[in-house]
Amino acid sequence: MCRWLAYSGSPLLLERALYSPVHSLIDQSLHSTLGAEPTNGDGFGVGWYDDSPTPGVFRSIEPAWNDQNLRELAGHIRSGHFFAHIRAAIGSAVQQTNCHPFRHGRWLFMHNGFVDELATVKRDLMLVVDESLYAEIGGQADTEILFYLALTFGLEDDPVDAVARTIGLVESVGREKGVKYPFQGTIATTDGERTWAFRYSSEGKSRSLFFTGHVPTLRKLYPERDILFEVSDDARLVVSEPVGDLPGAWNEVPESSYGLVGMGEDRLSTFVVKPPSKAVPITA
Repeated sequence: MCRWLAYSGSPLLLERALYSPVHSLIDQSLHSTLGAEPTNGDGFGVGWYDDSPTPGVFRSIEPAWNDQNLRELAGHIRSGHFFAHIRAAIGSAVQQTNCHPFRHGRWLFMHNGFVDELATVKRDLMLVVDESLYAEIGGQADTEILFYLALTFGLEDDPVDAVARTIGLVESVGREKGVKYPFQGTIATTDGERTWAFRYSSEGKSRSLFFTGHVPTLRKLYPERDILFEVSDDARLVVSEPVGDLPGAWNEVPESSYGLVGMGEDRLSTFVVKPPSKAVPITA
């Protein structure tokens, strides 16, 4: 599978999140302990927000641990909102267009997991993507299909509803085709101001997902840790696998849940998948 990280808070150099902590995301590209496999070396991507109208994206098929361009950029890019993803490919080619995060306008999207038996369900899923969005799909990854389905279902207006309907469609199509557990994974999406993170699988055994605790509380527990005083009180990291070495700093996202952070919002709620509308064309 893959590993990913989402940061929201006061502007921070990317390297402080990607390289500096013990068991950092870059370390996880070689030595993941909670993933389906320990090595995630089939490319990587970072997406960040600055003063430009759309987020910057840098993606590569190089292993994250061995890419000097990533290290150089991470030491110079400072952002209050960024995504990072390391990839372990299953089913789709190791190519730049299949690396996360994916971008559309102000939105970024990334995923750890899979649509089971993608080749069986792909045609039916692609037929649902809005015609105005279809030409933007540049790769083969199931995540990109999920993103454009979510955009079709109104991601820019209501991310929770759009992701619920997207996964509902995947499950409906998959089960019609005889797929027992059509969806597995964690998803993160953002508009540059708020981040939504989802944990769900058809089997009820989702990939791991964690978020950091309240920063002022962590400062009291670890007054010697400079990083806790560099970030704002509302800073959050959401990760596939904990980074750093601070006991008590991480909370696990429960099964079938989603979290929202940013713009003063900070909540964790139950996530319920929605069946597709009868108007959605599903072929036999």
